Amino acid sequence: MKNVTIKDVAKAAGVSPSTVSRVISDSHRISNETKKLVRKTMKELGYHHNAIARSLVTQRTDTIGLVMARPTQEAFANPFFSGIIQGIAVVTQEKHYSLILSSTGDYREEQEETMKLIRNRRVDGVILMSSRSNDGLINQLIQYKFPFVLIGRCPEQEGIPTVNNDNIKDTYNIVKFLLERNYKKIAALSGPKEYIFSQDRALGYQKALAEHGNLEPFVIFINDFKYEDAYQGVLNYLVTKQERFDAILAFDDMIALGAIRAIQDYGLRVPEDIAVVGFNDDPMISYIKPALSTVKLPISKMGEEAAKMLIRMLNDESYKGEEVILATELIIRDTV
Repeated sequence: MKNVTIKDVAKAAGVSPSTVSRVISDSHRISNETKKLVRKTMKELGYHHNAIARSLVTQRTDTIGLVMARPTQEAFANPFFSGIIQGIAVVTQEKHYSLILSSTGDYREEQEETMKLIRNRRVDGVILMSSRSNDGLINQLIQYKFPFVLIGRCPEQEGIPTVNNDNIKDTYNIVKFLLERNYKKIAALSGPKEYIFSQDRALGYQKALAEHGNLEPFVIFINDFKYEDAYQGVLNYLVTKQERFDAILAFDDMIALGAIRAIQDYGLRVPEDIAVVGFNDDPMISYIKPALSTVKLPISKMGEEAAKMLIRMLNDESYKGEEVILATELIIRDTV
């Protein structure tokens, strides 16, 4: 039986072989009508493109990389990361791209691992899960002119492709909501300071307090966005500090849960003594008692938008990416 080639598909569809190649790579230069026609013809003829042969000719892998600066078991324990990956996978499957997922111990290894993927030509582009102050990896990718999309924000660099929510505005709105309900001592529970989203949420928190009568901010910093770190950090604060807060804004749902447990073990009640609000809206949060009030991020949508943007950049040289800001929603449940 004769193998069906791109030329066979082109002839049957009445288009050029280069058009068929662009349809296979999902180029934005090709109209949706032409794509449907070519894909229908490919299916009718039983054509399956040889990705390995194509990569040898085009020097492309049709693969994008995702590198996480944390061990795999920790990443998948946090619904934010699994939600992002789910969104990316939906798009890569639809666009016939492969996804390489690489987890590292910390952000120092993240840069080394990403550059290894690039040097070994294993990926055509990468998606970054977060950014930090003076992020060396972002600077290196810009220097190499290697395609990437950042889920987050990079204040040191303008014009880089990003998908994000407005963390300053979103946090400002939460704190304003709490202040309007007569919570007067609102603490912020944050992970490491070097993360840009932590800095942005702290800015929104401080801005709302300043506009509401110059209230004094106080932030509890913990080593990482882990339940155990939050539990110990909040419990230590309750035990050792004289000043008592009546609400906690946690910068992540997992550490919000740690805070709730610490408050309860100290002998206080949520929300009667201390209210708690989180960030992300883990699907299981609403089933925990008391159900956590939180900011619902469109996590899966973030992954989808990042993957779509990167694949478009890979197939359209004139497209350099853009800044996409997605809306969030404040969900009030039992902890306020």
